[in-house]
Amino acid sequence: MIRLRNNNYLVLFIFMLLSKHTLQAQAVLTKEEAIKITLENNYGVQVAKNDVKVADNNDGLLNSGYLPTVTAASNATYVRDNNNTATFRDGSNTVLINAESRRYNANGTINYTLFDGLGRIYNYKRLKESFQLSELQARQTIEQTIFQLMTGYFDVARLKQTTETAQQSLEISRNRLTRAKYVYEYGQNTQLDVLNAEVDVNNDSIAYLNTNQLYMNAKRDLNFVMGQEVRADFDVDTTVAFIPRLNLELLIEEAKKKNVSLLQAETNINIRKYDLKVNRSSFLPKLGVSGSYNWAEFQNNSSAFLQTQETYGFSGTATLSWSIFNGADINRVKNAKIAIENEEIRKKQAEQQVVRDVSNAFETYENQLYVLQTQEKNLQTNKRNFQRSEEQFKLGQITSIDFRTAQINLINAKVSRDTAKFDAKLAEINLLQLSGKLLDVEF
Repeated sequence: MIRLRNNNYLVLFIFMLLSKHTLQAQAVLTKEEAIKITLENNYGVQVAKNDVKVADNNDGLLNSGYLPTVTAASNATYVRDNNNTATFRDGSNTVLINAESRRYNANGTINYTLFDGLGRIYNYKRLKESFQLSELQARQTIEQTIFQLMTGYFDVARLKQTTETAQQSLEISRNRLTRAKYVYEYGQNTQLDVLNAEVDVNNDSIAYLNTNQLYMNAKRDLNFVMGQEVRADFDVDTTVAFIPRLNLELLIEEAKKKNVSLLQAETNINIRKYDLKVNRSSFLPKLGVSGSYNWAEFQNNSSAFLQTQETYGFSGTATLSWSIFNGADINRVKNAKIAIENEEIRKKQAEQQVVRDVSNAFETYENQLYVLQTQEKNLQTNKRNFQRSEEQFKLGQITSIDFRTAQINLINAKVSRDTAKFDAKLAEINLLQLSGKLLDVEF
């Protein structure tokens, strides 16, 4: 039984060595490369970019109302009368059998509005604001995607270090098992120490495999965010650098100027103001002109006064209209004013929400930095404690249970330090996003 267990441990150990070798051979995906890939391939970002293209098309001259409209039309008519009795002015009549007549005409028309109460001017400006709004919406999508990317990236980095820590714990337990077997063979302890060491090796093996599974799942999740093949393998950079001396008041001022939600709120107000001006334009007169060229040809049957007839020429029309009273126009203007008021209320709410969110995020950020410093000190303490416990365990001055306790404390301290490190960085990124500075910094 012991020999069979040894074989199992050997297989597992070889598997870990191969995994470690493969990990070391992988190319490192830097944060900058991950952002570049995501901006190119992420599906949500691609859709947002296409929405901007649509808004750009709507913003162009072709959709402004400043260009004339040109139409052309033509038709042909064929008439055949099987039996047609025609009476002339002198009282005589004649009967026509299978009388045929043809009519052809074609025309081209151009229409242009000279003045529409300034409606198209304000509508064109409204389209400019709508284009700016679509750009802000695309920016919001990009910011949210980058935050999601960084969350996934640091989750992979955290699980990578947790996997390495689990592997180190397993190696410590394996060495302890080997030592327990040697000591037992020389009769210096009981088989209970060997069994306890085997249990710890099994527990650490399970912990390593479970953590490694989470690590691989997190990689696939990150690949999905980046929009690349989900099974692609890579390594990540686990180093983290923090921006020094972030100031709350400065961040709030930056947020009021650059936060994408506030910028969208301001743009929505501008759009509603142009809606009001467009609706008011219905109170003014409208002047339009049109010109057309017409051609027609008639081939009549013998009962007609003219056998053939052809006409062609130009014609022009000027139209002046003025809606003296229309209750619907008055109502639309009233509703447009209310819409402006609602957008201004939403902006005030958004300003308070941004101040609240930035303040909360800053406090969370400072708290996470303090937790990181505390966890770093705790890790150093547990390292020294483990080193002394290991020395005393080898000298037989403490039991395997005491040694295992020191080992578990060290592993937990490493995991807690790594978690605190990446949580603090994510808190910083969230703070930068709220203040509108996320796209201006390097990670």
